[in-house]
Amino acid sequence: MLYLLAALVTIVAVYPFLYAISTSLKTGSALFDPHLWPRQATLHNYIGLFQSAQPFGRQMLNSLMVATTVVVISLVLAVTASYALGRIRFKGKGLLLIAILSVSMFPQVAVLSGMFELIRAMGLYNKAIGLAVPYMIFTLPFTVWVLTTFMRDLPHELEEAAIMDGCGPLRIIWNVFMPLLWPALVSTTLLAFMHAWNEFLFALTFVVKDSERTVPVGISLISGSSPFEIPWGAIMAASVVVTLPLILMVMFFQRKIVSGLTAGAVKG
Repeated sequence: MLYLLAALVTIVAVYPFLYAISTSLKTGSALFDPHLWPRQATLHNYIGLFQSAQPFGRQMLNSLMVATTVVVISLVLAVTASYALGRIRFKGKGLLLIAILSVSMFPQVAVLSGMFELIRAMGLYNKAIGLAVPYMIFTLPFTVWVLTTFMRDLPHELEEAAIMDGCGPLRIIWNVFMPLLWPALVSTTLLAFMHAWNEFLFALTFVVKDSERTVPVGISLISGSSPFEIPWGAIMAASVVVTLPLILMVMFFQRKIVSGLTAGAVKG
């Protein structure tokens, strides 16, 4: 029964991606072929995706730039904040953790108008790099919470020995704790990267120039030669191109993700 349930979950999870790959290899009337694998596979949709008027390649670079910026800033702030929240005793620490987590509970629409005014005041409207500011609202609380839980469970003897050797807080974080934080860092990095890579609403609202858009918005704007013609093959090809790097990253760092997210779940 366990293997049957595992097989069912696998089929439900993998089939949509297999269907997207199959559709991306079809053109014309072959799109309506009921067979899962195309009889005459072609890369026409993938080639046309990068040769169209829409700068899909530039949009992928924009998404990579924004996601990388969000991850780097989130990790720098989260590692230092988690050290203070996980290792230092001060009044109101629990309330501060709840406040940090509550920020991510607001729906995007609730903060959209205020964030729009902030982006315009900072001169980042219609710039891809400006998306890193609103993305931090949802990635930073998660990274802080995960790293705080992991940091809290590290042995106090390591910190005490480092203090006795004359290490300051920054050196303790970098030389003592960072080598032990790799599972949590990998899991938070991947999840923060995936959120920034797939975000749609802020990218649609704050950027209107095609060369500055990110890939989720770019995929939604793929259109055919007429309003009634939907290029499903091109849309599926774009979805596969965007999804495949994330799948490879998750498969490669699978063990680190699981150990990082379950850190602190078991005592003793």
